[in-house]
Amino acid sequence: MAQPKIRLARKITFSSAHRYFNAAFSEDENRKIFGSCYTPYGHGHNYDLEAFFEGKIDSKTGMVINLRDIDIMLKRAVEPLDHHHLNFDVPEFKEVVPTTENIAKYCFDKISAQLGQSGNVRLSQVRLYEGHDLWVDYFGGA
Repeated sequence: MAQPKIRLARKITFSSAHRYFNAAFSEDENRKIFGSCYTPYGHGHNYDLEAFFEGKIDSKTGMVINLRDIDIMLKRAVEPLDHHHLNFDVPEFKEVVPTTENIAKYCFDKISAQLGQSGNVRLSQVRLYEGHDLWVDYFGGA
């Protein structure tokens, strides 16, 4: 009988500023599409990032993955974002609009890259809260 999988989640908080702006759009198009999120200087948020890890319980440790390892991966993923203006300070957002969706994808990719090809555990999802009434779930893939 196959051992059931467990899903473990961990949360980290970070603060960033961003501006919704696409250089391919005219000023009027940017204003119409992005509304109040289109400003010259941007605005900031306190984000909560939850990462969900899925795998089998290791019979020796009793864990799916060590929380210390998760904490290191999460900190490394958000460190370039924390207390930075995403449009100006983070190379991945120089040409990509730093929407909640794109930030969630960025975080998933950064955590996944650190996790590597571990056969026992995988990152199944990240959930990024931009506030109490807006969040995005990202499950990986294209």
